[in-house]
Amino acid sequence: MSCKVIITRDHEGRRLDRTVRSIWPALPLSAIMRSLRRGEVRLDAVRAREAGTRVHAGQELFVPWEEPENDARVYVRGTVPVIWKGLGALVVDKPADLLVQPDVKDGDSVITRVWAMFGRGGLGFSPAAVHRLDRNTTGVLVVALSGEALRELERLFKERLVEKRYLALVVGELPQKGQVDAPLLKDEVNNLVRVSGDGKTARTRYRRLAAGGGLSLASIELLTGRTHQARVHMAHIGHPILGDRKYGDIETNRLRKAEARRPLLHAHELGFPENLSGPLSELAGKTFRADLPIDMKMIIDRQGWTAEL
Repeated sequence: MSCKVIITRDHEGRRLDRTVRSIWPALPLSAIMRSLRRGEVRLDAVRAREAGTRVHAGQELFVPWEEPENDARVYVRGTVPVIWKGLGALVVDKPADLLVQPDVKDGDSVITRVWAMFGRGGLGFSPAAVHRLDRNTTGVLVVALSGEALRELERLFKERLVEKRYLALVVGELPQKGQVDAPLLKDEVNNLVRVSGDGKTARTRYRRLAAGGGLSLASIELLTGRTHQARVHMAHIGHPILGDRKYGDIETNRLRKAEARRPLLHAHELGFPENLSGPLSELAGKTFRADLPIDMKMIIDRQGWTAEL
């Protein structure tokens, strides 16, 4: 089977691979890349082999797959809490133990839940996550509802114009404040990140909000957006995030495993600049916050901390 679709304005200027994934969200990335390498994908009858090829509204896209399903039903286990909804963007409060993107067809994730709640978009544009949070990180996440909004949001994040502040419970008494400037290198095979001079620039600013009983409550501002950045940087300075099995303190995690079943890291706040126009004008100057999840709140209450978050 094969089909032809006309590129809509929602995809104007997007990469070809992202456009295809948006129209066929259940199609594995490996299948897309294989078809590109084989020359099976064409734009206006010309073979398109590069994933980064930019597409334009009105172009005819030919692919060796069936037409995308217009059925907006997605079978998931629940919904996702909505903090704010505008015309071009949706801000949600991501729970723990939930992927941002599905890893299997119709798998449970933030995005499939959003599709179920607000529709999938058919041949136009399927709501798409603008940035990522780890599976077990909770908090504020932005989803684009149109192609134009997605492109502008991606630009804001790339240019580091969005303020990202996290809250974390870390091991030990954290210094009152400081900054970590340590490049990070990702091991793609093992999905591990480490500090390395061969890595990419990464900067994290932190501030201690409370401390006691072998723990600290930290406010963490990510000045760059690298994979596992907060987790690796806090471990690098000797104050790993409580419950982090990958980069954390083994003994502390063992002693507190009943109350810390995940890395206790929460995307608390996301702030947008004032001078936004066009599809993002509704976000200008807005700051969104997600309440602390229950596991972190219980520990903070037990510690008797009354820190201003």
